[in-house]
Amino acid sequence: MIIVNTDFIQGYSVRETLGIVRGNTIRAKHLGKDIMASLRTLVGGEIKEYTEMLTEARNEAVLRMEAEARRLGADAVINVRFMTSQVMTGAAEILAYGTAVKLQTHAG
Repeated sequence: MIIVNTDFIQGYSVRETLGIVRGNTIRAKHLGKDIMASLRTLVGGEIKEYTEMLTEARNEAVLRMEAEARRLGADAVINVRFMTSQVMTGAAEILAYGTAVKLQTHAG
């Protein structure tokens, strides 16, 4: 499965548009990591506990989006975007979405 944030894939053209696909996950702060993050804000620098949490959340959202695209029979997902929002205090949603398509190679 090809996943890109552009509206084209070099060497291919879109044969069929299957529709929007999405994947999301909601993650909450872990008390232990939250304490470490709070301490890190005192000294400055990257809050690695949250970076790790958001990276894992983005990866999970992409996997779920890809699974939805596969169910539709897609070869690729184009125009992939990410969105995040707070759903409650201490919990955030990560959403990945794009357009599922079937491809054909360019005759060359």
